[in-house]
Amino acid sequence: MEHISQLGTKIRDETASPDILVISRLFLPKEALIGEYLYNRCLQDPERVIVLAASCAGDKVFDRSQQFPVYRWPNPRYWLGHFLGSLLKPLCNLVCSFVLAIRLYFRYHYRYIEWGHSYEFPSLLLLSYLLPVRFFIYLHGNDLLSALRNPFWRSLFKLTLTRAEAIVCNNSSTRDYLRNTFRLETPTHVINPAIRPEKFGGEPSQGSLDELRLRVRQSYNIPETAVVILSVGRLVKHRSFDRVIDNIPLLLTIGVDVHYIICGQGPCESELKSLAHRLRVDKRVHFAGYVPNRELSGYYAACDIFAMLTLLDTKASSLEGFGVVYLEASYFGKPVIASRLGSVIDAVRHQENGILVNPKSGYEVFQAFKQLCQNQQLREQLGRQGKELAKRKTLHRLLYKTESVPNGLLS
Repeated sequence: MEHISQLGTKIRDETASPDILVISRLFLPKEALIGEYLYNRCLQDPERVIVLAASCAGDKVFDRSQQFPVYRWPNPRYWLGHFLGSLLKPLCNLVCSFVLAIRLYFRYHYRYIEWGHSYEFPSLLLLSYLLPVRFFIYLHGNDLLSALRNPFWRSLFKLTLTRAEAIVCNNSSTRDYLRNTFRLETPTHVINPAIRPEKFGGEPSQGSLDELRLRVRQSYNIPETAVVILSVGRLVKHRSFDRVIDNIPLLLTIGVDVHYIICGQGPCESELKSLAHRLRVDKRVHFAGYVPNRELSGYYAACDIFAMLTLLDTKASSLEGFGVVYLEASYFGKPVIASRLGSVIDAVRHQENGILVNPKSGYEVFQAFKQLCQNQQLREQLGRQGKELAKRKTLHRLLYKTESVPNGLLS
């Protein structure tokens, strides 16, 4: 890891002339969807980027192995303790990102800033006035909502968006919410997350996937002939894991030998276990708990169908981000059953890599499960098409060609 105190040291030879500063409080090796998204972005242009991010566990070893310079500002919890450090963390992120971005400018003379999310955006606004640079701001979902909760913050945020060269949303639902909230002339593009095989320990061979499939199924005493449904995510109410559990006894009554594996932790775990017990399917509903990324490949390999029936948050306390788990399931060649929602349709295309349903329609949900459970050929067809879909990616460098690329073609 290159520390900000080492600004006089030599840039590694393979980094010729970086001109893009990527700033984020979330970056690998810390597991976070925003961090993964930005890391994949950096891998597209390693010779052009410099990264400025918050410190996290394991960052020294990780940063030394990268093809681009990485600078970190300290986490206040390390030197102020957990309670006080957590209180001061937003302020520390705001001040450090601002000060260190200026210091890095005098070293690299970068021409662009890519602000990885809307958290601590006042630093970006000040930098846009002080430095002769252009900037792009990324929006993911809840980071957008956090900037709107205070009227003064909201007006500053709108000014920041107005001054941006372009806005990048990681899904079309966030873009639509932004357009409905503000009337902006700033070009707005959708660039969905991409799958990085290294997240799962590299691209597995078919032989290793077959071995992983067998190992996971054996660990839960699931026969090879059974149909396995998988969900991955935090166990919260709006994810509707209960709606999948409700369908297990129905599928059993029509002769489907079915099992359901849930990977994740959360406040609804005991409630979901009680539901499975009440429906007498607790022997067929398996709670895997937290599963690290490198072990998730085994669960994707073990399943036949991936299902997540997310509901809209009617209180608007959160904005659903891009459903990367749907794309991961497609990457492993699994068909998906998902809700027909704006935040999902970027990743799941009806009858292409899965089936989109109204999650509140019990009949529609059951018919989707019935169709895929009883039709192996359809499962394989959707899985093959999903694999091709998961390999597609939009290059972030197209943002720098907006003069020749009509608005909207990046999405």
